Amino acid sequence: MAKRGHRPSQAPTGRPRFWGRHAVTAALANPERVVRKLWATREALASLDIPPVIPIVFAEVTDLARLVPSDAPHQGLVAEVDPLEDIWLGDLLQQGADDQRPLLILDQVTDPHNVGAILRSAAAFDALGIITQDRHAPPESGTVARAASGALELVPWVRVVNLSRALDEIAEAQYWRIGLTGEAPTLLGEAIAGGGRICLVLGAEGEGMRRNTEDHCDVLARLPISPLVESLNVSNAAAIALYAVATRS
Repeated sequence: MAKRGHRPSQAPTGRPRFWGRHAVTAALANPERVVRKLWATREALASLDIPPVIPIVFAEVTDLARLVPSDAPHQGLVAEVDPLEDIWLGDLLQQGADDQRPLLILDQVTDPHNVGAILRSAAAFDALGIITQDRHAPPESGTVARAASGALELVPWVRVVNLSRALDEIAEAQYWRIGLTGEAPTLLGEAIAGGGRICLVLGAEGEGMRRNTEDHCDVLARLPISPLVESLNVSNAAAIALYAVATRS
């Protein structure tokens, strides 16, 4: 059975620290996640069921603030965790072999807040998983976990060395690869009308998808946004595209 996790490509120094109630409680509930240590206020722990094997350090709010980035909303909970184990693209495709859950590919989306928000939308709309490059995506971190609001523990995240080869493998698994770009003549609704499995490909804000990534898509499509707005944040675009796939007739 493939594990529901991902490989951090450029591992941060030491273990990542998660903060905030959603991120920490989701990590505690994930059987694949190893939580090494928990710092918490007594008030925050009152409603939690903590496994006895996890060391707990009671702390004041001001002490917890020193364990996380400045102004991070820790809500009285900070956890030190091990990164999740690998999941490989072939295993992920096998998991989705008998259903219509969409895939998401992020081409050099490096902002951890955006990746976390996309994970949250992927969980909300029951995506099979997300795929990023190995060296052009953020590592697993407290910022990603906080933005994902627990979805980091739910949505498989595959990291690959080469997106073009990954897109070829996805095509062999009978996915229709749709690259989202504002310059495309085709609307997303038209591109997904044919049914079948969908893989949505999104590029970073500003640069968009690289040309080689576009060349490995079956069709390029755009969202029907007003000409008064040049583009959407990539996490917003991902959420809208996933909703469109989930509600297509």
